[in-house]
Amino acid sequence: MNVRVIIAGLLMLATSGTSAQMDTDMTIGYVNPGRVSDEAPQADAARQRLQEEFAPRDEEIVALQESLRALEDRLASERMSLDSEAEQALRRRIVNQRRQIQRQQEIFREDFNLRRNESLGDLQRRILRVVERFAEEQGYDLVVSDGVVFASDAVNITDRIIERLERQYEQRNDDDDE
Repeated sequence: MNVRVIIAGLLMLATSGTSAQMDTDMTIGYVNPGRVSDEAPQADAARQRLQEEFAPRDEEIVALQESLRALEDRLASERMSLDSEAEQALRRRIVNQRRQIQRQQEIFREDFNLRRNESLGDLQRRILRVVERFAEEQGYDLVVSDGVVFASDAVNITDRIIERLERQYEQRNDDDDE
């Protein structure tokens, strides 16, 4: 909604003619936030950290699934030789293990989504700070993002923002090596 208000204001200023003459030219830039989020090295690093953080739990769930398959295979192959009590006990183990796997998968998904959203929020805040600093340093009067129908290459600063994020990432990694 804010973008619409800004665009409407710009259109009013541009078309108002003599009632709102501007003394100077406005410098306007456009940033494609989706592309910045996809191409920034910080996004790859965040995805890698999430993968590393959740890999042990994922492996645990996979091991439980393999154990469940082994129980199901055992039931299928030994069904004829098991007495009814042993068969029922094995069936209960299978049902309980299925439930356990479902619970763990649901908890895993919730935890993963929560951490992914936190990580995405951190990345978006970092991108916003970089865009704001870039705009101030380069003398931009207005930088827009979502809701833009068209932006020419002359106002598209997305590549420059990605380059700045890459430099920050490299500097941060160089600092970590020392």
